[in-house]
Amino acid sequence: MNEFKLKILDLLKEDARHSARIIATMLGAAEAEVKAAIEEMENDHIILKYHTIVNWSKIDEDKVTALIEVQITPERGRGFDAIAERIYLFPEVKTVYLMSGGYDLLVEIEGRTLREVASFVSSKLSILEPVLATKTHFILKKYKQDGVIFEEHEGDHRMLISP
Repeated sequence: MNEFKLKILDLLKEDARHSARIIATMLGAAEAEVKAAIEEMENDHIILKYHTIVNWSKIDEDKVTALIEVQITPERGRGFDAIAERIYLFPEVKTVYLMSGGYDLLVEIEGRTLREVASFVSSKLSILEPVLATKTHFILKKYKQDGVIFEEHEGDHRMLISP
């Protein structure tokens, strides 16, 4: 990957709404060159999707997000990939990571209620044969996601006292 494409990726990660013209101006390059690089990275599946970060707590929609630690027995010949694929194909699952440490997979899911999330864990996830154990953690509040701070920082409002 050349430095030019890495700079394009950094700018798109910062704001996916940047047009090829704006990126070209920022990098001092030709717009056609930027468009070609972006198209090539999309075709090579380096750029998979353009993403919007939403602060759901500002919207009147109930949504429960949970992180689930999953311990599994890897399959002979496929390791962790086969069970990870079975898990990420569930529509409730938003993210799956292979982890080091005390558990094997970290699974992020979304549901409308705590009960819906609990039902997913008990009736879909924990019954899979390679799954040995799960631990579910509910996200109570998001402060920062993908480098974006959700709450406005409050300044220091203490009174200044001088001797």
